[in-house]
Amino acid sequence: MTQLTAMFLMFVLYGALPAAGLYLGYRGVKKLTQPKMLEYKAMPQLGYIPEKSLPQDIKLTLSQINEKGEKLRLIYGDTNNDGVIDDKDTVTETYVMIKNLMDKHVPQAIKDYRRLHDLDGDRTDTTKIQNSNVTGKEALLEVLNTVNAQFDELLNASYHKDGQKLLVANRYLKQRFEDEAL
Repeated sequence: MTQLTAMFLMFVLYGALPAAGLYLGYRGVKKLTQPKMLEYKAMPQLGYIPEKSLPQDIKLTLSQINEKGEKLRLIYGDTNNDGVIDDKDTVTETYVMIKNLMDKHVPQAIKDYRRLHDLDGDRTDTTKIQNSNVTGKEALLEVLNTVNAQFDELLNASYHKDGQKLLVANRYLKQRFEDEAL
């Protein structure tokens, strides 16, 4: 073995491999210790919030809103039924309302709650807000439950509207083919 080969081998064994090990170890520990963040496809603005910073009932309501919001965006946003919401679709007032709720109002309510919680975590669950009879957590749940109920109404309305279309189509076809049979 030549002196140059020996120096290269020593550089790899005592320099590059330990440095790579330290770097990969640092990245692994960092990955394992970072908090799990919320993931809501319909509300990407909430992706910066650690999952453990919200109570379980709020996370449950948020996941219901997320699921319903995804469905409603497709129902009311994809007006030409091509599977994609794009410039070819007609914008409706209902779609704009859904988009505003998902993009602005719900994330803002979560941000306000977290600001209250950061001031004093115990107070958000126990102390009533001045001139009201609700705590900070109860106020957030009221906002989320209102949005959730509105989304339920929109889904029901869409279901009944599409069901009525099917009934009308069936009546038309029956009438048309019964007239031809005579």
